[in-house]
Amino acid sequence: MNAINEHWPDASDEGVLRLITAGSVDDGKSTLIGRLLLDSKGVFADQLQAIAGSKYTRAPDQQYDLALLTDGLEAEREQGITIDVAYRYFATPARKFIVADAPGHEQYTRNMVTGASTADAAIILIDASRAADGALLPQTKRHSTLARLLGLRHIIVAVNKMDLVGWDRAVFDRIHAAYRDLAARLGIDGFHIIPLSALAGDNVVQRSEQTPWYAGPPLLTLLETLQPKPDPTDRQARFFVQWVIRHNGSGVDAFRGYAGQLQGGGWRVGDAVQVLPAGIPATITRLLRGTQDVDEALPGDSITVVLDRDVDISRGDVLTNAGTTPDLRQEFEADLCWLDQQALNPARLYWLKQGARLTQARIQMVQTRRDIHELRSIDWNGTLAMNDIGRVRLRTRDALALDDYDVERATGSFILIDAATNQTAAAGLVRLG
Repeated sequence: MNAINEHWPDASDEGVLRLITAGSVDDGKSTLIGRLLLDSKGVFADQLQAIAGSKYTRAPDQQYDLALLTDGLEAEREQGITIDVAYRYFATPARKFIVADAPGHEQYTRNMVTGASTADAAIILIDASRAADGALLPQTKRHSTLARLLGLRHIIVAVNKMDLVGWDRAVFDRIHAAYRDLAARLGIDGFHIIPLSALAGDNVVQRSEQTPWYAGPPLLTLLETLQPKPDPTDRQARFFVQWVIRHNGSGVDAFRGYAGQLQGGGWRVGDAVQVLPAGIPATITRLLRGTQDVDEALPGDSITVVLDRDVDISRGDVLTNAGTTPDLRQEFEADLCWLDQQALNPARLYWLKQGARLTQARIQMVQTRRDIHELRSIDWNGTLAMNDIGRVRLRTRDALALDDYDVERATGSFILIDAATNQTAAAGLVRLG
């Protein structure tokens, strides 16, 4: 049976909710997603047959090892850990979901950052048996810090494996108090917390009889009620030119358009725009979706824009609404999550990629480094090692169109690339102050 096909056409228009699971290794992230898929009937029958016959099953007493529904790589099944981000799609009659299963191991923090960058909500799992005394693990603190920095709208703390502590309310209350303190120190405005067992399915889709002391909803019911990101049409339009389309040169039917994806806002033919960084004003004369002319483009549309004048525009330039331009800067501050095994080296040049813009950048100084254990930023004049989070000051070769990350993600985020290895070195969030 393919329950996905049954529910997607009938799902009410509550918007798609993007989720990511986070937490330490063996907290049960993959199993929780597998349970959500299974109990919401979002699994193909042949998928169940495949995992039931897998030689890597870790649940001999269970009918299915649910983690195998998301751990698809051979190396993941061999080692029993998640390595790469796996995306799964399912739907209920109430809404549609896209869920990312991110690795828990510190080595793969970069994958968690990748998955969280587009998510509306994070499910942070805590193994109740390992945090029974209320001491949270470092990965719980690191992932909560990243979720806060990345501006995730909702944080759900899933206290998993409650069956291993006898559904002891005192354990849950200690973990709840510890996370409340963590959230306050990180500046997280609010969070949801649920006691559950992903393996047994308690409080995942159905309310559990094991927790008469828990008054909240089960996880899936909560997910169905969360509001996704604010309507992107309320944001300012940002359009990175990915490709300049030109044919027939100076002929009477010459064509010159600019292809890319519209981020935020909406455009109509006749709208006044500005080309950055040159600062040249222009007016939209045509909008094309594929080869078809359209009167209007919405956020997320891949379109081609034709302007009323010939303007020197290259790949990486930004089109915005006139009068609502981001800052043009070569020097700025940013929060970096360092992702490379090679530590940050201020003496080196890095490639900075922002949208379709690629330019060189040098890190002038590291200002602060976040202490994951003490949950505070400390003055720091050293470097950043893998998985460190710190505030830096950068200078780029070219002026960039920048917004603060909390205002606009498209022009408020970037990655740094090691020029020698082409490895992604860091994820950056622009802080304009």
